[in-house]
Amino acid sequence: MSLALVNSCGLRSQILPLHRPVHRSPPPSSLTTKWSGRARISRRCSTAMESKKSATVAAASETVETAEAEAEAAASMKLLFVEMGVGYDQHGQDITSAAMRACRDAISSNSIPAFRRGSIPGVNSDQMKLVIKLGVPPSTQHLLDIERVKAVFPYGKIIKVEIVDGGMICSSGVCLEAMGDKNDDCYIVNAAVYVGY
Repeated sequence: MSLALVNSCGLRSQILPLHRPVHRSPPPSSLTTKWSGRARISRRCSTAMESKKSATVAAASETVETAEAEAEAAASMKLLFVEMGVGYDQHGQDITSAAMRACRDAISSNSIPAFRRGSIPGVNSDQMKLVIKLGVPPSTQHLLDIERVKAVFPYGKIIKVEIVDGGMICSSGVCLEAMGDKNDDCYIVNAAVYVGY
């Protein structure tokens, strides 16, 4: 009796019979082909893994550099206030719509005359800086269109957008195909908008 396995590279290999005696001597010559085949599979798998690892390291390095620049800009910002909001998308399952509504909710009840009237010496609306933090359900984060979310803000330089695990997916209680529903999921996103200069 023998077993077949699929390794991490998706290559099928066969395990030697289960009743084979265990000993330290080299495998019989009839098994040499199987052993060398396994070595080739191992080398191919190793090469594929090294290639993936190099690409991942390069992407991670670029992400770290961008994150460091954003963190430096955010750290140098003089924070004035924080606006918070919640956004929902009950029909259509569009996480970006929920995030845009959360940002609109955060900024819609505020007026910021200090930047327009010169209340802060030497600072005007051109110096306004924004840091946006969104709590988004993890399973939907890859669907979020950051550029559409940024378009919600009429002025201010957005120096960082941070996406964290948060928000919620719950049932809206109804699935309306006429409104673009694929299911009855309702997406909820939380937003915090940090305003400063």
